[in-house]
Amino acid sequence: MAKAIRINRNGGPEVMEYVDVEVGEPGPGEARVRHHAIGLNFIDVYFRTGLYPQPLPAGLGKEGAGVVEAVGEGVTEVRPGDRVAYAGGPNGAYAVVRNMPASLLVRLPDAISFETAAAMMLQGLTVQYLFNRTTQLKRGDTILFHAAAGGVGLIACQWARAMGVNMIGTVGSDAKAELARAHGCTHVINYNTEDFVKRVAEVTNGEKVSVVYDSIGKDTFIGSLDCLRPRGLMVSFGNASGPVDPFGLNELASRGSLFVTRPSLFAYAATRKDIEEMSADLFGMVESGKVKIEINQRYSLADAAQAHLDLEARKTTGSSILLP
Repeated sequence: MAKAIRINRNGGPEVMEYVDVEVGEPGPGEARVRHHAIGLNFIDVYFRTGLYPQPLPAGLGKEGAGVVEAVGEGVTEVRPGDRVAYAGGPNGAYAVVRNMPASLLVRLPDAISFETAAAMMLQGLTVQYLFNRTTQLKRGDTILFHAAAGGVGLIACQWARAMGVNMIGTVGSDAKAELARAHGCTHVINYNTEDFVKRVAEVTNGEKVSVVYDSIGKDTFIGSLDCLRPRGLMVSFGNASGPVDPFGLNELASRGSLFVTRPSLFAYAATRKDIEEMSADLFGMVESGKVKIEINQRYSLADAAQAHLDLEARKTTGSSILLP
């Protein structure tokens, strides 16, 4: 038996139960991983609340790092004893030990700790595909990135700086503004004291931006469209304030033939080749020191409910992890 978080119904953080589960031997194509650290992400909230449906009862969590204890029949990607990390696949990372598809695991370089890996895989791979695959940013581009002091945001600040991209970031407090600026964000807007649409226009001398990256959703979507120059790209990759309301396509035409995409990491990392290439890029950025992973909150796995409360209240900065 091993400890894990399970939910039997959708709802608030109180629906998460810290229970004993039977893990068993890995099946064909599976590996058993003993976690040393587990990632905490807003997608976990979406599954807990039911915004993203899943059969119940169920586990939570898409990201972790640890050591392979055993492998099932046909597994060639990893071996027992390997240090590994992952982001994606079936929910269930909120656990001390789990079986999971071995094809999702990548070997972890010795220079990267388990805690760093668990804090960066989902968020770092998200930035990797947003900046290099959803669209290919180039030096001199100007972008708008919401929630610039969050886990994804702080990685994006550093990655943009390394690429020579001018990043305008939004945050919810002056303290978060300083944090984003310290990590390489070119211009920072406090959306609680400033009109971000107006400030983007001022910062860009009326030219606006070529790409907006929006993980906030409902509260910022239309304003984000107003920040785009003609033929600009709106990348809606999260719903922290709720799902985007339905809108007419004329909203895009009237602003200059805008493009909109709703990407997900799991579509961009759909093959083993993609996972390996994207992970190698992320590991290289971290090992070079161009991107540093800020773990500003650590919680015991048993305290996952408190971690969710803090995350939803936007009390967290940088990355958060659960420790089994």
